[in-house]
Amino acid sequence: MLKHTFIHIQGIGEKTEQYIWRKGIYSWEQFLEAQEPLFSQKRDTFIRKELEESFKHLDDIGFFHRRFSSSDMWRLFSTFKHKAAYLDIETSGGYMGVDDITVIGIYDGKSVRSFVNGINLQEFEVAIPEYELLVTFNGASFDLPFIRRYFPGISLPKAHIDLRFLLRKLGYRGSLKKIEKEFGLKRASDIEGMDGFDAVKLWRAYQWGDHSSLDLLLHYNTADIVNLEPLMEKGFELMKKRLLSKKVFAVGPKKTGNAPEAISGY
Repeated sequence: MLKHTFIHIQGIGEKTEQYIWRKGIYSWEQFLEAQEPLFSQKRDTFIRKELEESFKHLDDIGFFHRRFSSSDMWRLFSTFKHKAAYLDIETSGGYMGVDDITVIGIYDGKSVRSFVNGINLQEFEVAIPEYELLVTFNGASFDLPFIRRYFPGISLPKAHIDLRFLLRKLGYRGSLKKIEKEFGLKRASDIEGMDGFDAVKLWRAYQWGDHSSLDLLLHYNTADIVNLEPLMEKGFELMKKRLLSKKVFAVGPKKTGNAPEAISGY
């Protein structure tokens, strides 16, 4: 998707990007290979130089992050998914007047790392700089502000995709668990139906000496982060189809329509 993108270039917004696509120019390569300019000679030359710079920075997520709005950050996913961390936190829920982080879970598509308050939570601050892209569900409003308060001065990845807002654009609303069901994702029987309040109760039970409650809490948190990956992949493909398809089609939990295949290769 990144090589289909033109809105990171100064002076190009969504309407101009759509205009470029309607002219049959769907990629940077096609723009650079075009014999006839789409714009004035001066503007066309500027865009070509910017695209050449974009090719040089294909491995530099910061180059594109600085040029994208938060609503367009999803376009980074396919190029930088190998540097992504799916993240979710659990909190104490204001127990005894304190709302603290109890667990932070991160998943890189291969393995899960859990950071637990009172055990290894401080190690999160050292681990997270290994990644360049964060994927969360409602992280912009909840998880990341919590983390920044707990770890003042922490260096979090600059690029962040909040699936809550990406999926809302596609017609999927409600909690993470509700949306998981709409996509056909299932959870293990021992955590099926659990929510954030149950996570708070499990932490309290653990503090009172029930260590099996911590195991169940970690299982619940792991499901949260592991399920973010297929939601991100599906959301990415649907958004890509919506932008690049020549026909307008409906998406959402009830009607998906007959969506044509997305342009492949990027």
